[in-house]
Amino acid sequence: IAWAIAQSAIREGARLAFNYQNERLKGNVEELVKSVDGAKAYQCDVGNDEEIAAMMAGVEADLGKLDFLVHSVAFAPREELIGEFVNTSRQGFQTALEVSAYSLVALSRAALPLMKDGGSIVALTYLGAERVVPHYNVMGVAKAGLEASVKYLAEDLGKDGIRVNAISAGPIKTL
Repeated sequence: IAWAIAQSAIREGARLAFNYQNERLKGNVEELVKSVDGAKAYQCDVGNDEEIAAMMAGVEADLGKLDFLVHSVAFAPREELIGEFVNTSRQGFQTALEVSAYSLVALSRAALPLMKDGGSIVALTYLGAERVVPHYNVMGVAKAGLEASVKYLAEDLGKDGIRVNAISAGPIKTL
C-alpha cells in the first residue's frame, strides 16, 4: 500500500525518502529506492527514538523539509494473532501498541520541525479498529489506538497547518 502511495507521489513530482527497520529489510527497500530518481533510504527502527532523530536529521540534510509523511508501520508478534484475544500477552500487547500506534506520535513529533510550511501526515489503518475481525486480535486494538492518535495529533498539529488523517484501503495481502 505504501509503495502505491509512493508511486502516486512520484507521478506528482515528489522527492521521496524511505525507511527500513533493520538489515533484514534493507535490501527490499533499497531495491525499490533504486527505481526512484533522487530517492533516499534511511535505517530507522520506529521503536528507537535515536534512530528516528537520526533519520529526520538525514531527511533534513538531504531534502531540507518534509511536505508529507506516510505512516505505514504495524507489527504484532505472530503468536498474538493466533487463538483468542483474551490470551494476548502483556509483552505482545505492548509491542503491538508501540510499533503500530505510538510510532505515529514519535514520528510526527520528529517530523514537525521539518514541516515548515504545513503538511500532511497519513497513517494506514484497517477496519479491525472498528469491529472484530477474526484472528486480527491485538492488531485491532493497536489500530484503534492508531486512529485515536490520529485524532489527537490532528487537534494538536492543525494549528501549524499540518493535516493528520488515516485511511483504510480494505483487505489487501501485505508483507
